[in-house]
Amino acid sequence: MKYFALITTLLLISFTQKTDKLIGRYNYLIEEDNTYIQKDKITFKDSIFAFDNKYLPKGKISYGSKIVLDNFINTDLVISIPKDQIEKDTILFYMHDKQSSASNYLDEVVGKGKLIKIK
Repeated sequence: MKYFALITTLLLISFTQKTDKLIGRYNYLIEEDNTYIQKDKITFKDSIFAFDNKYLPKGKISYGSKIVLDNFINTDLVISIPKDQIEKDTILFYMHDKQSSASNYLDEVVGKGKLIKIK
C-alpha cells in the first residue's frame, strides 16, 4: 500500500509540474507604427526554433533569467522574453541588436512584438 501511495504521489507531481520551456507553434507578429503585423509562424521544440519559411535558418533558445532566441532572422538580431511570459498564450518579446553600441546589447531594445499560440 505504501508503494501505491508513493507512485500516485509521484504521478500527480509530474502532471502538475509546469514547464519553463517554449513548446508549440506560434504566430510571429512585430510592432510597426503602433500596429502588429504578422510576419510568419514559428515552431518551438525545447532548445531550438524554426520558422515556417524554409529559407530562414533554425535558431537556438537559451534559458536563464530571460529566455533568449538567438539567430532570429539574421545573426545580429536577438529576441528576449521575460520568464513570466512563458505560461501565457500571447507572449510579448523584445528585439535587440548584437551590433549595438551599448555595453550589453540586451539593455537596448530596437523593436518589440508578440508570439500568439496556435491551438
